[in-house]
Amino acid sequence: MIESICLGRRRFLALLGVSAAALPVLGACGSGSAEAKGYPVAFSDAEWRKRLSPVQYQILRHRNTEPPGSSPLLGEHRKGTFLCVADDNPLYDSATKFESGTGWPSFWKPLPGAIGTSIDLDAGIPRTEVHCARCGGHLGHVFDDGPPPTGKRYCMNGAALKFRPA
Repeated sequence: MIESICLGRRRFLALLGVSAAALPVLGACGSGSAEAKGYPVAFSDAEWRKRLSPVQYQILRHRNTEPPGSSPLLGEHRKGTFLCVADDNPLYDSATKFESGTGWPSFWKPLPGAIGTSIDLDAGIPRTEVHCARCGGHLGHVFDDGPPPTGKRYCMNGAALKFRPA
């Protein structure tokens, strides 16, 4: 009995050590601001603050989320392209926008090469974060509950986007 308790305790301590060693690696996957990762469009923190509104800055550079239903882009249904508000990178064709009922602009497919993804652990569960491929700005998250043909729902912060009509 005592032998099995000690073995259990040793295993527990070993697992605890492995878990503790993995935390910095896992944390690097989903934390920090975008400028540290070396994107083609890069500015100092002070310059980003000048270029973006306070809300845009908090979302794009510090991975915050706007309140659901707050984006004027929810009602945007014209033909055109949705761009990253920070660098004008074309992200989504309006033909891929759909009403998800979530309160955020949602798309089922990005334009080729427009976005990057990373693992976000901030909510306590792994989620796939979406960022602009050019400036690294946080755009939102992608989920596997979207419509055909992709089954994806790219749930974007409207404050991180701007619309260019066709």
